[in-house]
Order: sequence, then structure tokens, then C-alpha cells
Amino acid sequence: MPEPRTWQVTAGAAVLGLALAAGAVTAAGPWDTGQRKAERARAAATAPTGGAHHADTRPPAGPPRPVPAPSAAGVLRALGAAETTRPSDLAATLVPLLADPGLGTLRTASVVDATTGEQLYGEGATTPMTPASTIKIATSVAALSALGPDHRIPTTVVASPDGRTVTLLGGGDPTLDRTRLKALATDTARALKARGVTSVRLAYDTSLYQGPAHHPIGVDENIAPVSALMLNAGRLDGSVSGIAARTTDPAGDTAAAFAELLTKAGTTVQGAPAPGRAPKAPKGAEGTEAAPLARTDSAPLSALVERTLTHSDNDLAEALARQTALARKQPASFTGAGKAVQAELAALGLPTAGTRFADGSGLSRDNRVSAALLTGLLTRAADPTRPALRPVLTGLPVGGFSGTLEGRFDTGPATTGAGLVRAKTGTLRGVDTLAGTVVTGDGRLIAFAFLAGRTSSAYQARPALDRLSAALAAPSRPVPNLP
Repeated sequence: MPEPRTWQVTAGAAVLGLALAAGAVTAAGPWDTGQRKAERARAAATAPTGGAHHADTRPPAGPPRPVPAPSAAGVLRALGAAETTRPSDLAATLVPLLADPGLGTLRTASVVDATTGEQLYGEGATTPMTPASTIKIATSVAALSALGPDHRIPTTVVASPDGRTVTLLGGGDPTLDRTRLKALATDTARALKARGVTSVRLAYDTSLYQGPAHHPIGVDENIAPVSALMLNAGRLDGSVSGIAARTTDPAGDTAAAFAELLTKAGTTVQGAPAPGRAPKAPKGAEGTEAAPLARTDSAPLSALVERTLTHSDNDLAEALARQTALARKQPASFTGAGKAVQAELAALGLPTAGTRFADGSGLSRDNRVSAALLTGLLTRAADPTRPALRPVLTGLPVGGFSGTLEGRFDTGPATTGAGLVRAKTGTLRGVDTLAGTVVTGDGRLIAFAFLAGRTSSAYQARPALDRLSAALAAPSRPVPNLP
């Protein structure tokens, strides 16, 4: 059963919906409903902005300043403008903004018409750079392409032939929570009772994943050890997003919690849970594991992708990469996932030369992605003939309103992009990136990617990136007189 969530429509969706209704829907064609599911799930806690937060990027201490509500002027300009966005105009606008010292000494850019694929502006667009968390766009496209938006990740319970041992089998779902685990225990106890079994030994199986469990960055509050079996992404503080203290044994802790819940449901668990392998299906039966006693499934992949992008969820991104590896018959490891993601993107006809996928989350500095690849990914997601990729667009945070962009686009020229820019953030020490879409003043849907390296301060780089993307939404002529 899907994870329970509190649904809520945000102001960002309303603003964006107004702009799209003015003509961008017809021009770009990627929007199914005008609302996105992840924005209605905005009850998730505010997460830090993108990527690995190795450096202390908090602003100087001081009294909190009020955050202005976005002006309707940006929307009204988009509604009133009708001139065509010209590459020469974009270059004149973007070149000075790209020269901002806050963007460091390495910077690349790609701006593409999401409807036609025409490149409107490029600066080192094919040069591979460290993308930080914008690589989650690639991870998400690959997963949706390989598995489809309706795919769900299972967690199952399998019994031995005599029913005296049950095995909790991890399928790689980091969104498994205590509510679903309790339901799984209740269903398991009911199935055992029907067999006349009231006492069992409990094993747990994590063999679906291979290779190192720890991310190459080591123990870090941005990500738990990567396991096929984990409860709430190994978080120890009850949070659902952002940095958090993590367990060192996600699978063992999940099995212990399941044993407790199974006991409360009426089935005695003998001894402590132990690692093991799920029993195999009888020879000639379909599948490799025995038929499950009980099962719980994640939300559909479409919702998982939206959550990954909205809140820059590192644990979920690594799970999506491994699900892609499984679909591509690769080992579900960091290495196998990287090969699978690259192969899936190449099959979509995307420019993968020089790319490297060292992980699915963007925490690794060894990743290499070009701005052209990122805009290519977004353009594929906007293609009306590829509806399965739509959650990549609908999952992007809305500037000034949701996810990792909630606290941005609130001052100076960047406010022009509030509600109109939707983008994935990326932050590592010395790396700041932004890639997404924007509705321009003439009603076109534009895909953009700005990658900056050797930056000295995220609090200088982020506003510079915001100004770049907001400039794409700037009006081509003054706001019309309103009645």
C-alpha cells in the first residue's frame, strides 16, 4: 500500500498553472493535469538545498528577514508578452550574468527550446562537469525509461516449506515506514495463523543489492548505508527529508522492528532476527523466490521520482539507480547502477560522451555530466510522445515555493522567476548547479542547465544561478495596461 501522505496544493502550483494556462501548455505539451502530485505532498519537512552539504553554508546569524510573497507581475508579463525569444537576445542577457564572480572559475550553460530542441544559448555546453544533485535528473529519467511510471518496489515476507521460518525480503524501498511495516506484520501473522503456525524464526534477506553499502564519501548524514531493506531511509530522528543521523545497520534495525510488530500481531518470534536467504520457489514455478506470505509495495515510481527531485532525496535516488540496474540485468551496486543509467540514457539518444555516473544521488565528485545532457534529459521529459518521463518535469521544485527552491527567488531580480522557474538544485563544496524549466515571456517552455565549479561560496553562487534562470522568464515587453 502507498505511504500515507497529507495532500496540500501550494501557491506555487497555482502561479505556475496560471502561466501555463496562458499558452505554455499548448506550446510545450508536457503537462498532464496542471498540478503535480509532489506539490500536493508538501507536508514533508524542509530539506537543505541539494547535494552533499559538506560545508557550512548557513547564512550569517541574525534576525530572520521576512520573505516577500512573489509579485503577480512576473505572471502578468508572461501572459501579456507575445514576442519570440531570440538567441541573440538571450546571449546579450546571459553573458553578463554568467560573468558573475560568484559562479567561480568554471561555468557551463545550455538553454534549449523544450518543444523543438533548438539550442538557444550554449557556453561549454558539451563539457562534462561535476553536476552535484542535478544528476538526479539523469537518474530519474533512466529509472522511468527502464521501468515505467507505474513500477512499485516490493518488500515481501516468504515462509520456509514447513512455515517455521519466515524471511523478510528487501526489494530496495527506502520509503518503507512503520505504518506499512506494521500492516506487513499483521498480514504475515494472519497468513501464518491460517496455516496453523503461531511461532517462527525470523531471517532477513538483503541479497538483492551488491557491492559496498557505504557511499564512497563515507559515513554522512546526507545518506544511509545503501541497503535493499531499510525503514525510513535509516533515519533515527523521525524526519522524512534533509540531513539526519542514520543507523549503521538499516536492515538489522528494520528486521528488529518487524519482529516486534509481528509479535504484537500474535506470532511469537523465537530469538533475534538473523541474516539469511529467502527460500527458493519449487522447481518449475514462476520466479526465483517462494510465493510471499505478505507484501507491501512502495508508491508508484512516478511519485518516487517526484519526491526524489523535489526534496533532493539521496537515499531514494540511489534506490532508483539500483532499480534501473536490475531492469538492465546489471549488478545492483554503485558500479552496476552507473553502467545501467548510462546505457539507458544512450538508448534514448542522449549525448553521453564523457559522462560518468559514480552514483545516483550526486554526492560523488567523480560524477561527470554536461549541461547539454541535462537539457537533453529535460527535453525528452517534455516530449509529448514520452508521457512516461513526465514526472521528471512535475517533480522539479518551484522557485520560491516548494522543495529545495522554497527559500530562493525571494530577493532582487531573481523574484521574476518565482513561480515560473522549476529546477533541480545541486550543491557540493565548490560546486553549484541548477537545471530545470521556465516559462518565458513569450510563452515558450525553456529547458536550461547552469553548472558552476570552483565556487567560493554557495551563498554567492546560488543567487547568481537564480538570476540566470529568472532572466529566462523576463518579459520581452512592458506589462500591458490592465482594466
